Amino acid sequence: MKRRRHAANGPRADASPPRYRLRLFVAGDEPNSARARNILTRVCEGRLSGRWELEVVDVFTDYQAAIKARVLMVPTLVVEAPPATRIIVGSFRDEEALLDTLALPADEKRS
Repeated sequence: MKRRRHAANGPRADASPPRYRLRLFVAGDEPNSARARNILTRVCEGRLSGRWELEVVDVFTDYQAAIKARVLMVPTLVVEAPPATRIIVGSFRDEEALLDTLALPADEKRS
């Protein structure tokens, strides 16, 4: 597994909410990496319907991407868009911290 892109495509109007571009650095299918990927996908599907793109980078097969992004630990999520760039490290068990990193209000968390 080198890099995989997942995109949720949907209609986008000029005045629509921002589109999210995310890069998740993982260590293969290790438990924390798999958990982070699952939680992130669930949150994005529930909260960012049609407005997110996720690139998963496996540092076992593409360690140069991790070096270039200055990623020292995995899993690490880099929120590239909307600006400003934000980073969270861990398996995202604390969903409130994940929502904060994505700049999503916690009150909409349960949809």
